[in-house]
Formats: sequence, structure tokens, C-alpha cells
Amino acid sequence: MTPSGDMSIVSLVLHASLVVKVVLSILIALSVISWTLIFQKWFQVRRAERATEDFEKRFWGGAELGSLFEGAQMRREKSGPEEKIFAAGMSEYTKLQGKGFDSAHLLDGVKRAMRAVYQREMDSLEAGLSVLASIGSVSPYIGLFGTVWGVMNAFTGLSTLTNASLAVVAPGIAEALVATAIGLFAAIPAVAAYNFYATATGRLFNRFDAFTEEFLNILERQRR
Repeated sequence: MTPSGDMSIVSLVLHASLVVKVVLSILIALSVISWTLIFQKWFQVRRAERATEDFEKRFWGGAELGSLFEGAQMRREKSGPEEKIFAAGMSEYTKLQGKGFDSAHLLDGVKRAMRAVYQREMDSLEAGLSVLASIGSVSPYIGLFGTVWGVMNAFTGLSTLTNASLAVVAPGIAEALVATAIGLFAAIPAVAAYNFYATATGRLFNRFDAFTEEFLNILERQRR
């Protein structure tokens, strides 16, 4: 690119060196993955929150455990995480109730069944968060590598010129700095989304834990 050449972002990218273009391609791919995960997690977390609110309203609204259990079994595929945890515990309670177990062993079995489903739901809600964290932490360094490489090329090219000036080297440096800008463009939304969803899922897990303890207390009172 000549000193009087087009300095638009598109032109800078098109005239960048091969290494910088590869770096930019990687960063754009990471950004696409990041935004895909951001939207997927948004819908998943919002569905889990709405389903949890709906189930807790029914559970604490005075509905019988038997009718809640029947409803959870009928819409097993559409149940929210907390309702699945409840259904697992209630199913285990129903199986063990007539086998002569004392309360401690029965409730321990119920707790294990609920914990297994809780862990699966937790893994599902946390899926993709590690990818967002990795993109957020790695993207700036990938962009910095492209910048360093581009700046190196720009200054190396000066050795072949007899009349070196800032106007000559500026386009090459500008091309290199685009890599840093795109690296930040990929990293910032990923970091922000990771923090948001980690907090949101953490609140859900606390609600699931609290519900599990309350449900076990209800079953224990029924056994007395």
C-alpha cells in the first residue's frame, strides 16, 4: 500500500500480510463461535429460569406431591431442571417407600437420585461457558501476535527504502493494529457473557440446592 492509498478497514485487511490475514480469520471465527454461544446460552438460561419460577409457584402453592409428580412424568421432555430434580427424588421415594427402609436410608437414596439429576442439569447449563472463557482470555493475545508480526514486517520493509518516513510505514502499522482491534472485539463480549451466565447459573444452582433441602425436609416430616 502506498502512503496515499485507501486507509479504510476493508482495504487494510485486504492488503495485510498472509500471517496477519490468518490471524484475522482465526479471530473472526472465534467471534462467530462466541456470539453463537452467547445467544444459545441466553435462550437456555431464560428457559431454565422461567421453568423454575413456574414449578416453584406450583410446588409452594399447595399442590399435592402426587399430582406434581404425575405432571412432571407427563411432560418429562418439557420439564425444567428443578422439576426434573423433584421427579427424580419423588420417583426414588416411591420405589423405596414400600421396601421397609428406615427414614435415614430412604432419604439418603432420594438425595442421591436428586443429586445425580442435579449434576446433569448443572453440566448442561454450564456447557459452553469454558469456551467463552477461553475465547475471552486467548483472543487478545492472538490479536497481539498479529499486530507484532505486522509491525515487524512494516519496519523490515523500511530497510529496502532509501527515503523512510512515517507516511511510508503508517499503512503497515495500521494493518497490524487491526488485528488487535478484532482481538478485542472477539474477547470483550465473550468475557462479559461468561461473567453474566456464570452469575445466572450460580443463582439457579443455589435455588436447586435450597429446593433439594426443603423437599427432603418435607419427605422427612411425612415419614414421622
